[in-house]
Amino acid sequence: MESYLVRLDPERIPQHVAIIMDGNGRWAQQKGKPRLQGHQAAIQAVQETVEAAVEIGIKYLTLYAFSTENWQRPIEEVAGLMNLLSQMLDKEEQRLIQEGIRLEIIGQIERLPSEVTRRLRRVQERTQLGRRLILALALSYGGRQDILQAVRRIAMAVATGQLQPDHIDEKCFRSFLWTRALPDPELLIRTSGEMRISNFLLWECAYTEFVFLPTLWPDFRREDFYKAVWEYQQRERRFGQVLS
Repeated sequence: MESYLVRLDPERIPQHVAIIMDGNGRWAQQKGKPRLQGHQAAIQAVQETVEAAVEIGIKYLTLYAFSTENWQRPIEEVAGLMNLLSQMLDKEEQRLIQEGIRLEIIGQIERLPSEVTRRLRRVQERTQLGRRLILALALSYGGRQDILQAVRRIAMAVATGQLQPDHIDEKCFRSFLWTRALPDPELLIRTSGEMRISNFLLWECAYTEFVFLPTLWPDFRREDFYKAVWEYQQRERRFGQVLS
C-alpha cells in the first residue's frame, strides 16, 4: 500500500500541528498491563511523531502531555508519569540539540516537581538555538486555566495603569497567554477515537481543522501522522468566508 507521505502536497504542509495523545490507559488495559506501561509504550509514538514532523517540514508541534485535570489521577500514576518525563528528557536532550529541535513548555510549570522543572529548563536552555522544529509540551496545562491567568494579568495591568482597556484586542490578549510564542494550530489530531478537545488550546483552536483517529496513542506511528496531514490537505479552509 502506498504511503500517505508521497501523497502530501509540500505546498500545503501545516505550520503548526497539535496532538491530544490519548489512549495510553486503554492500551494497557486491553493488554492486561498496568496503566504506567501504557505511558511507557507511548514514548515510541512521541519519537516517531517528532521525526515525521521534521521530515515533512512542520515548524511547530504541540503535544498535550499532562493536563491540569490529570493531577486528579492516582498519586502512583502521576509520580510514574513525572519519572518517565524526567527519563525521556535526559535520554532525548542530545538528540534534540543535534536535530535542531527547540523545546518549549506551556502550562502551570510551577506545579511540577522541582526536579522535573529543573530538567525542563535545562533542556529548554540547551535547545534554544534549534530552528528545524519548535516542540511544545503542554504540561499541567488547561485552556480555561490559561485564559483565566491571562485575564488576571490583564486586570492587574489595567489596575496599575500599565494597560488601557481600549487597547485590549485579540493581539494584546494573546500576548498574555502561555502560547504567545506559538501560532494557532492549523491541525489538531486526537487519537483513541474520542471526539472532544478536553480543555486544550481553547482560544487557539478557533479555526483549527480537527482529525480524530481510532488509533490508541501507543500504537500511533509515522504513517498515522502522514494520514492525518493528508486528510487536513483535503479540507477547504474558509475562516467564515465564502470562497469562489
